[in-house]
Amino acid sequence: MSVPPKAIEHCSPTEVQSALSALMPYLAPYWRRPLSDYASAVYNVERFRSDNPVRRHAMDLLCSCIEGAACRSGYRQEEARSASRQLTASPALQTGPHCLLLIEPDAYYTHLFSLLGLKAHGLEWHITYHASTVSFAEKAKKGPGWLWLEGEPLNVFGLARSRMDSFSICGLNGPYRFAFTNATGKRPPNKSAAGLLDALSGQEYASAAEAIRAANQVLWRRKMPCPIRLLQLDDFDIADLVAAHLDEAASWLSAHFFADGSVARNRLQAIDRLNTGPWQGWVRRTTDLFWGLQKGRIVPLHLQGEFLRAGNLPAFEVKLRPDTIAAALRARVIVPSLYIAFLVISILPGVRALGGCRQTIYYPLMRHLTAVGLQQSDENGLLTELRQDDRPGVWGHRVLKPANGYPLREIDRGAAVTLSKYARMPLVRAGGDLGSFTRDPMWADLSRRIASGDIALEAVEWQLSGS
Repeated sequence: MSVPPKAIEHCSPTEVQSALSALMPYLAPYWRRPLSDYASAVYNVERFRSDNPVRRHAMDLLCSCIEGAACRSGYRQEEARSASRQLTASPALQTGPHCLLLIEPDAYYTHLFSLLGLKAHGLEWHITYHASTVSFAEKAKKGPGWLWLEGEPLNVFGLARSRMDSFSICGLNGPYRFAFTNATGKRPPNKSAAGLLDALSGQEYASAAEAIRAANQVLWRRKMPCPIRLLQLDDFDIADLVAAHLDEAASWLSAHFFADGSVARNRLQAIDRLNTGPWQGWVRRTTDLFWGLQKGRIVPLHLQGEFLRAGNLPAFEVKLRPDTIAAALRARVIVPSLYIAFLVISILPGVRALGGCRQTIYYPLMRHLTAVGLQQSDENGLLTELRQDDRPGVWGHRVLKPANGYPLREIDRGAAVTLSKYARMPLVRAGGDLGSFTRDPMWADLSRRIASGDIALEAVEWQLSGS
């Protein structure tokens, strides 16, 4: 039986708790309180209200995006409308785990945490954004292409290594079918895998992300302990949302961000400046504004003059103009970068984003970068709204991370009972060893900088964190 290699610890859980509490003072009182208290707090969001036309327009477009995604997921039109009504009544979005099967521990325990918060406020929809611009293969055979069942790693789609390395799960290079094969190619190799394959097999999908999304709807309805409905937004949903912004010449994203290329360039230059100081590495220019999507792979793009170009694909270029970008998004030639995604699902419409260990830092910094651009373009109305946002980004992924957690076993025992058990658990215990923080050298460096005073709650770059 193969097991993942032991990860290296770069800092201690105590150092992480101290750093989190220093940058997010609202979190400090919850460490010793029940997990359900913290879950309730992060979903305690005021109803959407805004007199700012940019923010209202962004929320209208996001609600339309949510309704469309709900209909494509099999919900009726009236159900879809109720999802968008919930977002305006309680503007919060789970953005933590990547596009993973529901029973993968990273996803399952994040969903359980969200259920605690949703139930506390009587909400009917679990609305999520799960990034799909990620590869199949990750370290220690974890990630969207792998699932550990009964002690062994299974290849979710039974893909050869040549079809996993460097390929993105959002790539439209299918067909993809669930397989759950082990190292010897046996399909399925154990009882758990056989039951899962029986529930999910029989259909082909254009992308792995589409397959995972459809499977999660099946698993959610069969396995989860409550009537709350699941809605998943992926990067193609966000691509269409960005395109909808760009279709309207008067929209802020069209008229101010992309119509004048200098605004986009200033934003990229602001990222470069951010990376010369103590926040270095948290917001990176891995790609400029969008990713290119070519034959199942995502490729970084760089703004050169008036064009976004891929360095290793000389013929690939998209003009930085609202109409050409919108057309490329709808043609699935490009997909939004993480910054553009958060701009349209959270920063512009004023929606609280629940995220993981790195998102808790890079998301407030993305808001800072947005504010820099708004100051340069004299968008004082929206800037005022950003300054007034209450905890726009919070820790909401891997908040519940039990040691040796095994979702299928817990579901079989009764997920409702499991949920009740975790609800009573103190937050400091629910987070387990805080391994996603302690094994991250970025967090070790951040903890040292906070302890030394190089980074503080009062930092200019942290002023739009809402902490």
